[in-house]
Amino acid sequence: MSNLHGVFTAIVTPFNSNGTRVDEACLIEQIEFQANPPSGEKGVNGIVPVGTTGESPTLSGSEQKRVIELGIEHGQRLGLTVIAGAGSNNTAHAIEMQKFAKQAGADYTLSVTPYYNKPNQEGMYRHFMTVADAADIGVMVYNIPGRSAAGLTVETIARLAAHPNIVAVKEATGSVASASETIQACPDVAVLSGDDPLTLPIISVGGVGVVSVISNLAPDRVRKMVDLALAGDFAAARVEHDALYSLAKSLLSLEPNPVGVKTAMRMLGRDGGSLRLPLAPASDASIRAIEALVDRAGLRATAATA
Repeated sequence: MSNLHGVFTAIVTPFNSNGTRVDEACLIEQIEFQANPPSGEKGVNGIVPVGTTGESPTLSGSEQKRVIELGIEHGQRLGLTVIAGAGSNNTAHAIEMQKFAKQAGADYTLSVTPYYNKPNQEGMYRHFMTVADAADIGVMVYNIPGRSAAGLTVETIARLAAHPNIVAVKEATGSVASASETIQACPDVAVLSGDDPLTLPIISVGGVGVVSVISNLAPDRVRKMVDLALAGDFAAARVEHDALYSLAKSLLSLEPNPVGVKTAMRMLGRDGGSLRLPLAPASDASIRAIEALVDRAGLRATAATA
């Protein structure tokens, strides 16, 4: 599973000006940017189309499949590992998407903890086992209680890890302790940070990378930080961590994801497309705050010289 180590961008889904359709040309541009940043430095290791950052809850079934297809076609063309967002709170739909991702040629799938239903641990265990049985493709379980209202315990993850198709966990509980316990309990499962501010701490306890939001803005810098950390050079990795930390910490708290990241992309002269309702544009106060965070991280200066 060495191709699950590194930086995987939870890529935005660009929409046209009124949010009625996916802007496919713009999406392809974003994939190219992730693989080949203008700085000439290394891009990310992979992409995750149709995650939360990709506004998955408001994509139709056909749109979801089309974005995955484009991610696979152009991501793999550029040497990127593609982890297709295929989760659902509807187990039957998650099974359908797991099968589709396998047929379409994805490398792995990302399957989120069922949201709104609030299943107990046994329900989540059965859900993920059923999904993993549906198609022979590796599953990254996405543990994010803050959005799903139900989180997986370490004990349940350890039970799931016995399935040969459950190969990774996106750890987005906001707890380094939870990540550390998961890593210790599941030595054969790749654990990646799902929270940009915690990427470096999670790698320090045995994590192998990040599914990142801010790499939409700075794929080369997030890749540099993670490469240094995975090589054991935490002092050098911390320099990049410190520079990006305020942006990583605040971008998702000022506005719901991906409002903040799409706002920051526009500040950097990049087209992330419009948002789709019920998400609305950032407030004036948030725009000012995001602008200050982007400048503090040095991203506008970097974009100007690229």
